Amino acid sequence: MLQDGICDTTDIINNLSTKKTISNESSLENNDKALQIDISDALSEKDKVKFTVHTKTTLPDFQKSEFLVVRQHEEFVWLHDRFEENEEYAGYIIPPCPPRPDFDASREKLLKLGEGEGSMTREEFMKMKQELEAEYLATFKKTVAMHEMFLTRLAHHPVFRNDHNLRVFLEYDQDLCVRGKNKMEMFGGLMKSFSKTKDEYYLSATVKDVNDFFDQEMTFLTQYHHNLKEATSRADRQTAKHREVADSYIKISSNLLQLATTDTGKLEKMLTKIAETFEKLRKLEARVASDEDLKLSDTLRYYKRDTSAGKRLLIRRLKALHTYETANRALEKARVKNKDVHAAEQAQTEACSKFEQMSEKGKEELTNFKTRRVAAFKKNLIELTEFEIKHAKGHAEILNKCLAALQNE
Repeated sequence: MLQDGICDTTDIINNLSTKKTISNESSLENNDKALQIDISDALSEKDKVKFTVHTKTTLPDFQKSEFLVVRQHEEFVWLHDRFEENEEYAGYIIPPCPPRPDFDASREKLLKLGEGEGSMTREEFMKMKQELEAEYLATFKKTVAMHEMFLTRLAHHPVFRNDHNLRVFLEYDQDLCVRGKNKMEMFGGLMKSFSKTKDEYYLSATVKDVNDFFDQEMTFLTQYHHNLKEATSRADRQTAKHREVADSYIKISSNLLQLATTDTGKLEKMLTKIAETFEKLRKLEARVASDEDLKLSDTLRYYKRDTSAGKRLLIRRLKALHTYETANRALEKARVKNKDVHAAEQAQTEACSKFEQMSEKGKEELTNFKTRRVAAFKKNLIELTEFEIKHAKGHAEILNKCLAALQNE
């Protein structure tokens, strides 16, 4: 029976499909209908997830007004990299790349469940299996939501929505032939990341930002990112504890049912009733964990990535400021030597223009980021509070009904 149970769950994991999923922030975006993108369906196939991207648009650059394409995670990464590497977008906050789908933890838990079947009853095993399937489904839906959010952010941005690569991603109905990185490329990316981090420290230490707005934003985002990281860790631990309580209720309920079979009469009825109560509490506790994970942990985790994107904008601006200051010094030297003055003036003008444009766009982007962030936290925290109140009332009602039933026996 063990192998049959695990096989059924594996089939669910490897061929799981979900319809339209609502992302955390999409309802907070503007009501612009010119370019609407959603992931209408998704299918998990062993080591990959296929997302069906649905687009409706009135923009003239698109060939049709509505179309569907199937994309994998690597193609989302490719699109994100095209925006990150485009110098024209240096003054903008690039929406964070959606995290890679990772269902290994769910598969590992299922294997451990199978190995421990001998130490639990069949009923307990099936309940644990249902819990793991529900946990996997929630993870799958969140994965879809994060990929949809990435596209929604691009579609609602007045500049990003006109990008050629975005049109290719949305319209081209064939595979984009994007592959994952091999080990050497991953190592190269890691070294590049170290180099970027070193450059960031160098720029932060050597370039003094004379603009108070950007200087304060850098200080704020650095501290804010640290606080988000700590808050996310604490929220994850809290969610894990709720899941542990739900798992404990399964064992208590199962053991009470076993105990009830050893006796007859009032004791059997009482133990059976209490076991049923713990089963109801188990389902409620699982919902509490799921809601906290979605409305709190995921919100914190998303804005931790979005804050990093905001910091990268500020670093790019510092780099532009450093280039501008270097061009100024080069121009002074050229004038002193009366050599290559025209070329130095042209370089200084270009550096100045780029820096001023980045500053103007960056200020607008960071202001919008604050508005978007506050609205998202307000919405999700209100919804989380409403869920918590609802679940607390449900918890009290279950216990009151159990007590009333026991008193009437």
